[in-house]
Amino acid sequence: MKFKFSLTFLTLAIAVVTKAQMSILVINPNINLPKDSVESLLLTSTLNDFLIATRNSNDENKLVLATERIETYILLDEVNGMEKSGKFKSDIFYKPYLTNVVGLNDKSYLLQVSYIGVNDNVPYIRASFELIANKLNNTFYYSSTLKRNTQNWKVLTVNNCTFHYKESINKAIAKEYQQKVTLFDSKLKLLNKITELYCCEDYTELRKLLGIEYKSDYNGRQVIILSSVLADKTLILLGTKDSKHFDDYEKHDLWHNRLSLAISRSLVNNPIDEGCAFLYGGSWGLSWKEILNQFKTKVASDKNADWVNYKENPKNFADSEIQRLMIDYVVNALIVQKIEKEKGFSGVWEFLNCGKFEKGNENYYKALERITGISKVNYNAKVWELINLEK
Repeated sequence: MKFKFSLTFLTLAIAVVTKAQMSILVINPNINLPKDSVESLLLTSTLNDFLIATRNSNDENKLVLATERIETYILLDEVNGMEKSGKFKSDIFYKPYLTNVVGLNDKSYLLQVSYIGVNDNVPYIRASFELIANKLNNTFYYSSTLKRNTQNWKVLTVNNCTFHYKESINKAIAKEYQQKVTLFDSKLKLLNKITELYCCEDYTELRKLLGIEYKSDYNGRQVIILSSVLADKTLILLGTKDSKHFDDYEKHDLWHNRLSLAISRSLVNNPIDEGCAFLYGGSWGLSWKEILNQFKTKVASDKNADWVNYKENPKNFADSEIQRLMIDYVVNALIVQKIEKEKGFSGVWEFLNCGKFEKGNENYYKALERITGISKVNYNAKVWELINLEK
């Protein structure tokens, strides 16, 4: 037994030495690691490798627990980039410190990892995360704390949408949400997509459930929605004022979410995408009709308005800078409405895929003229026609 123990320990030690130049994990000297030295070495070395892998795409991380990949991918999105500092102009300023290890059972540990940087003997904390180390097949795989923290929550399934909640849920709004998902999916020709939602009380509860103990990026934030996609499943964590009982949802964001299942949003023309979201879901708690009425009062009341100029020089007409009611997005919503009425959604899809936003919008105008006959030359006149059609 002694020989086997020594050989195992030696193998692990050699592996750690071999990877020494890749080590990024700093272990708090006062931490209580597992008493078994082999277990301790295995835990810290795999955690180090797991954290290094967070620099890459989620599906490249081979140390994510397979049964909880999508729940962990949301946390990985939050961890990614935590080493970087713009202020100190370094990609590795913040280092991950293992600050706590708590044994949950003989197969798993709850870990706390804090990203801390030091400059002139002054420590700066960027973030602190909790995650679970799960021992399986003589190694450790890592998962977020989401499932463990919500294991006693209730569940409501409406067709292909599943809602997780603590106390009660607005079933009428949940059904409406599912119907909206079905509508958007039918436009985008999405089949058999599963949506799973966690209805958190607010951002504070959301981050604690997921394992975000602290993140400087979110200082002062009260509302947040996080999501992840894996194969045919979308997971969404809702941390808004209406999400605890699912009394409301953001239809604008729902459009973006469903579109991202059909194509990466980085590949579509963003102002057109936003125009679709305005038309199909409104924005910032306002319906499309309310946005259009504000637009007509505040912007289109100026008969000298130059819509080509607004496309090149975006302007926000909202009452608050926090909101983003961009003039060009409303114009695009009107154009999308015209295209869908005349050509169906296939015409809208072609328009969305005209190419990414670019200065001068040459690709935009080429697609617009091909689909509608509206060119850059007659753009202003045609936009006025669309506005005047809206009574």
